[in-house]
Amino acid sequence: MKEKVVLAYSGGVDTSVAIKWIQENYNMDVIALTVDVGNEPDFTLIKQKALNAGAIKAIVKDVKNEFAEDYIFLALKANAMYQGVYPLATAIARPLIAKLLAQTAQEEGASAVAHGCTGKGNDQVRFEVGVRTFYPNAKILAPAREWEFKSREQSIAYAKKHNIPLPVVLEKPFSIDENLWGKAIECSMLENPMNEAPEEAFTLTVSIDQAPAQAEYVTIDFEEGLPTAVNSKKMKPVELISTVSTLAGRHGIGRIDHVEDRLVGIKSREVYESPAGIALITAHKALEFLTLSRAQLSFNQTVSNKYADIIYEGLWYSGLKKNLDAYLKDNQKYVTGSVRLKLHKGNCTAVGRTSPYSLYNYDLATYEAADKFDHSQAEGFIQLFGMASQLQAQIQPEIKKK
Repeated sequence: MKEKVVLAYSGGVDTSVAIKWIQENYNMDVIALTVDVGNEPDFTLIKQKALNAGAIKAIVKDVKNEFAEDYIFLALKANAMYQGVYPLATAIARPLIAKLLAQTAQEEGASAVAHGCTGKGNDQVRFEVGVRTFYPNAKILAPAREWEFKSREQSIAYAKKHNIPLPVVLEKPFSIDENLWGKAIECSMLENPMNEAPEEAFTLTVSIDQAPAQAEYVTIDFEEGLPTAVNSKKMKPVELISTVSTLAGRHGIGRIDHVEDRLVGIKSREVYESPAGIALITAHKALEFLTLSRAQLSFNQTVSNKYADIIYEGLWYSGLKKNLDAYLKDNQKYVTGSVRLKLHKGNCTAVGRTSPYSLYNYDLATYEAADKFDHSQAEGFIQLFGMASQLQAQIQPEIKKK
């Protein structure tokens, strides 16, 4: 009996080619696992494609709800943005897919799992670290690290030779990864950082030129740091994310063009779309500024950066991530209220916010007649506040070099 391997199958170029390549080079039966994280409206064709390519079994698991509630929303609480730019749409899905890979392999009696990641990508780390967490003894195959293909064109040629249908053409062979939280687009002309991404690369957002001339206002309600309603309509996480994605995307919000630092030490030009990510993080931050103290906001920035790194580096199941989740659960308990966003020509701006736990005090903040701030205390405050730096400047003056 042949050994079995469970392949994380997306239906794209590399994983489609990998089915036949594994059979030819490892003589193993391939079970294709496709995970529904909001990347396709219908997986029927993808499932059939896997079978046509030679998989002995094709499995599709719908985990959109789990993905939204237990992964995306936790990242949102942390305002996780890698290098302050990227909402981590691809990266946040990888630990869930890795867990399902390991579980499915054990259920199917497979001795190995496989993925379509290259030797210089981030996803190879995310998948393999995650798989070993749940299935330590599994063999891990990475065909794209081994095979002889040196370009996407060669992979496509191999697919055509073996009659494997692919969702790309040589004129625009983008590598695409998409889910509820956004989309990543790379390869082809995008590898030159000076080339502007062509319009046909984008599907979740319209160009600014085509965006409506009239601004649109959207209100997002939050409870303990998590969004619960759009324009006063209560929604479950998947519906809410999809709704915000559509609203923001039609105003050209969420396009990201970034040269980022990969785990393996190289810089990579990446183009992303994340209309829901940009809009919801903008709203969440605005509510935090209303309900959290300056000390909390300052520390949250440190937490946000570390949380983003944890996601990017594939360490979702680490102890530190659990520690940060515990902190955020307490930190976010008063981040409840509503934020009004203005969507216009690629810009998403918080223009209104309210909360029953707001730390904004009108009587102290106003410059009108209702002002209750005791201005007489300011002079003494300034003297005490600046005393340490003034003393140091007097006792340790600048030393002039001769």
